[in-house]
Amino acid sequence: MTTDLQRDIPTTSDPLGETLCSLRMDGSVYATAELIAPWGMEMPPMGGKMMFHIVTQGSCWLRFHNQESLYLQTGDLALVPKGEGHCIAHSEDQPCEPFFDIPVTRLTERFETMRYGGNQTDGEESNGEETRLTCGVLGFDQVAAQKLIRELPQIIHIKASEGALPAQLQPMIQLMEQEARALSPGGVTVMAHLADIVVIQAIRHWITHSPEARTGWLGALKDPKLGKALAAIHARPETDWTVDRLAAHAGMSRSGFSARFTEVIGTSVKHYLTEWRMNLARLRIGQSPVTLTELAEELGYQSEAAFSRAYKRVFGVPPLRQRQIHTDVMQAS
Repeated sequence: MTTDLQRDIPTTSDPLGETLCSLRMDGSVYATAELIAPWGMEMPPMGGKMMFHIVTQGSCWLRFHNQESLYLQTGDLALVPKGEGHCIAHSEDQPCEPFFDIPVTRLTERFETMRYGGNQTDGEESNGEETRLTCGVLGFDQVAAQKLIRELPQIIHIKASEGALPAQLQPMIQLMEQEARALSPGGVTVMAHLADIVVIQAIRHWITHSPEARTGWLGALKDPKLGKALAAIHARPETDWTVDRLAAHAGMSRSGFSARFTEVIGTSVKHYLTEWRMNLARLRIGQSPVTLTELAEELGYQSEAAFSRAYKRVFGVPPLRQRQIHTDVMQAS
């Protein structure tokens, strides 16, 4: 028999797809670069951000410190999901200048252009090979997004030359380039929406084709039964979830569900639920002056004390201390 609680829980046949579609990016900055060989830029680490590079003309090399280089050609997309520092240059061994030491022209708060490189001779630039890039730095402020990013590889490289670029991406990339060149009224907004889609399509492409995406949290989202339970937790974190209730929602026995959950995700149902709630709480603390009583009620805790104890178990500090840390960081920045 279906209970009132179960009727209220959203059901979905594609929890992973819903997670991807729910991603919203903020703090985005976009740039176009006209680069004349020789050139090399060192991108600094940007924790909590994604970076992408689209080669719209020419070619270049992308390398992480002490690792192999990747060769990018016209039409290629390189996504750096975890914001790790890297170099991008016209040749594999080209020295790189720190990105923030290179002059740019800021056209709007969120869009800038760069023209860089070439050997200077008597005040004139050399006629070296030209490469054009469209780049972006994107931020996420959702628990699902942060969880997803931890599951992604160091880099996602989609090669246009091998036909790996999804059919939907090519016209979007071309439109981004056109908008970047023209920068008509509303162009940055158009680029932001296109970047959302391009990044999500790139992640979806990796998830579809990579064996690594079949295990862990991503594998659980794709699992027909575990995915239902995760979707329920994510949609209704305030519910008084028990292993029995989640197992029933997944259509499994309690013991089978508990064992399968721990095997695939690597943690118990109870620990996952607590961690999910506390990550939601930490985001709320950083975004608004919400009270601990409000947070406790929003996340299904019967008292402020019970909520605070759970928060400290997960993060090692009580929520009030977390708020002070966040305030100190904001004031120092």
